[in-house]
Amino acid sequence: MSRSPREVAEQVRRMVGGEGVDFADLFAEDGVLAYPFGLPGQPAELHGREAIRDYFKDLSRARDLLIMDGVEAVVRETDDPEVVVTEITHHGWSKAAGEPYRHTALGVIRVRDGEIIRYDDYMNPIAVADDRIIRDPGRRPVRRISSPVGPAGTGSGGRADHQVPESAIRGATAPGHWRRDSRGT
Repeated sequence: MSRSPREVAEQVRRMVGGEGVDFADLFAEDGVLAYPFGLPGQPAELHGREAIRDYFKDLSRARDLLIMDGVEAVVRETDDPEVVVTEITHHGWSKAAGEPYRHTALGVIRVRDGEIIRYDDYMNPIAVADDRIIRDPGRRPVRRISSPVGPAGTGSGGRADHQVPESAIRGATAPGHWRRDSRGT
């Protein structure tokens, strides 16, 4: 009997928790893993089970930087019986940062015949890019910066102050993107 989308989502949670599940084995032979908000240099899509396996083989050392205390998953069923939306959070201790971390990602998973045919992984690229160390957001150093436009929906064209990680300021160099405010803070 093939697994339901909810059962496959539980296998994804077990994989994140390091419970002996090979992520690539959850995919159909021609399954697709997509990163809509991926990091620079990260593939936007991986096509096929073996491409997914090869990609994660190269990332296995990053897991050694984390001591996971827990992995929780919320699974939401949709009107489409093949699709579930997951919210998976893992937390624990970052060896590299020497402090607690918490990371949450959303996944839109389409399952057919018990295998993933498409997985859209919406992880937080700012948290992941923070020197490639995931840190607890409550302890992340932040700096007040301004965006060149007002808050969404106001049509004010003014400036909106936001709190963002210091690493986001270092990484945001494209013209018209985030910039420091006039106070230099």
